[in-house]
Amino acid sequence: MSADPPVPTGPADLLLPTARAHGPKASPVTPQHRQPGAPTLSHQQHQHPHPHKHQHPLLLVLSTAALAVSIAAAVRTGTADIGWADLVRAFGTRLGLAVEPLPPLVDSLIWDLRLPRVLMAALVGASLAVCGTVLQAVTRNALADPYLLGVSSGASTGAVAVVVLGIGASTLGVTGGALAGALLAFGLLVVLLRRTGLDSVRIVLTGVVVGQLLTALTSLILMASADADTTRAVTHWLLGSMAPARWSTVVVCAIVTPLGLAAAWLCSNALDGLAFGTDTAASLGIGVRHTRMFLLVVTAALTAVAVATVGAIGFVGLIVPHGVRFLVGPLHRVLLPYAALAGAVFLVWTDALARIAFAPREVPVGVITALLGVPLFLLVLRRRGEL
Repeated sequence: MSADPPVPTGPADLLLPTARAHGPKASPVTPQHRQPGAPTLSHQQHQHPHPHKHQHPLLLVLSTAALAVSIAAAVRTGTADIGWADLVRAFGTRLGLAVEPLPPLVDSLIWDLRLPRVLMAALVGASLAVCGTVLQAVTRNALADPYLLGVSSGASTGAVAVVVLGIGASTLGVTGGALAGALLAFGLLVVLLRRTGLDSVRIVLTGVVVGQLLTALTSLILMASADADTTRAVTHWLLGSMAPARWSTVVVCAIVTPLGLAAAWLCSNALDGLAFGTDTAASLGIGVRHTRMFLLVVTAALTAVAVATVGAIGFVGLIVPHGVRFLVGPLHRVLLPYAALAGAVFLVWTDALARIAFAPREVPVGVITALLGVPLFLLVLRRRGEL
């Protein structure tokens, strides 16, 4: 009688079935088994490529096409009827083509309201998905997402302080406040972990504590300084909404997001090593402490910009990485680009659903992602044997 296969407990364990599938010679590299002079991860990957590797180019084309179609379809989605011909005319006019211009009201609806909103959803979805992927490797925790470190709570606190206390309500002011709050949360996390190090369990527990503290501070600011209308508006925004998206905020996010994604992708090999544990990563020549700190700062910056522009949207960083990892495997050089594309598509359609589910009233997109994310969260817990 054969024993049941072990239940994966994190991103590192997801690598093991791939290695076992190639027989006894493909034993996984772990901190307990790797001997000095053993092949590096990249060498093993060359010897035992992922079975779906040949499908990656086609999947990349399909994923990019799916994102483009999703953006176009989401721009059409809403209470006002927008046809494909209207989209062609709107873009044709901007490109200087010989097309009949749209009526000003319809053109403004497409260009000034819906398109910035959909593009913002794509950028934020890509950011949060990549942040979740990075954090799951850095912390070796399959339940990690961008809100693990309390950074989103810090960004919310900074943004609310700017809006409610009147320090400045411009886009740059709110973004700057969110960045300051995120860095404050990250700094507090580092201070609390300075003696024990960035152990995965301690990061989780300390991040929860920091997040709860800053959430309480946000509530205190609202209760003490905001009037009823401001409190209601800020509370709605904190649930996550693409409604405030305008071209000015899209530009800010479009600058920060690609830089953060590129920084994470350049650390792909380090993420593969960290997913196996600090001992294995160190044996592969990875500067564990500095790499972890750098990646945590990158995720803090991406999360702060997302929160500053659209509020707190949870579970994207949890849902998307697990689904993409199942399709393309756990190697981060491949996983990160697909996670970005899948996160963008996921949030574009989630925002479209939030707009039309209870039309003409709009549901905060964070509510929809939570409704979708909680069942998956419970499923992951059950697979880990913790439920």
